[in-house]
Amino acid sequence: MIRKLYAAALALGLGLAVAAGPMVGIDRVNAAEPDIKNPLNNGETWAELKYDVFGDTPILDGSALFDMDAPYRAHDAAVVPVRLIQSGASTARIAKLTLIVDENPAPVVAEFEFGPSMGTIDLETRVRVNQYSNIRAIAETADGKLWMVGRYVKGAGGCSAPALKDMASALDSAGKMRMKVFDVVAETASATTVAPKIDGRRQAQIMIRHPNYSGLQRNQVTQLFIPAFFVNEMSVFLGDEQLIHMSGGISISEDPTFRFSYDDNGATSFAVEATDTDGGEFGKTFPIKPGSAS
Repeated sequence: MIRKLYAAALALGLGLAVAAGPMVGIDRVNAAEPDIKNPLNNGETWAELKYDVFGDTPILDGSALFDMDAPYRAHDAAVVPVRLIQSGASTARIAKLTLIVDENPAPVVAEFEFGPSMGTIDLETRVRVNQYSNIRAIAETADGKLWMVGRYVKGAGGCSAPALKDMASALDSAGKMRMKVFDVVAETASATTVAPKIDGRRQAQIMIRHPNYSGLQRNQVTQLFIPAFFVNEMSVFLGDEQLIHMSGGISISEDPTFRFSYDDNGATSFAVEATDTDGGEFGKTFPIKPGSAS
């Protein structure tokens, strides 16, 4: 479905020119505008988009199941932090999650599938926002029902913003990975601190060096459009169990980063495998050593 919508965007002319650091805490992003709420806004785009992605399947209010944190006003539209947090009172298993930015040229940011050891979902990543838009997350529970939450974010130009690194450096480092593994994280009003592990729950953060070119950016020297080139598949294994499978598009930010909580299944290592749209294949195994980075 991601490929279908991306191809449609190109056909409309939005892409015809196509010839890693720590996550930003959501609460700190919102700190400048603490009183502004950003629920979903009514918009015409969603009606057609919903059918393209989900057909006639009903989508229910997911606010009792999970929530989304995203800034009302993006500090940088090319790197907008989005966090999805399942309610602690919920016992439903979220098996799949689709992240969408309504007004982006390719609206489907990514589709995630989760293994049982993900437990209650707590997932953070960074996305591009091309113009003021709703950002939606649609969760599919194990019973096949769909549930939606979202936020309205003010940001513009994220899909066409120049890459942070020069092209040669970005291509040379494409596919390099790092991973950090933490015990449970306790959040305070002023900072995020590592707390003792509770009930086998841990956090990890995957950082992949990759320019994730959208196809809408220009080479700053030649002023020609840079062809789309992005991470399109990623699988994370916790021991022998596939914990996450992601199918991604152009709306994931440069140097993709994913931070997530998971249940300790006794495994001693993670393995990460990924591919990009140029046929690149890369992967790495990371020993689980809480508080350290590999």
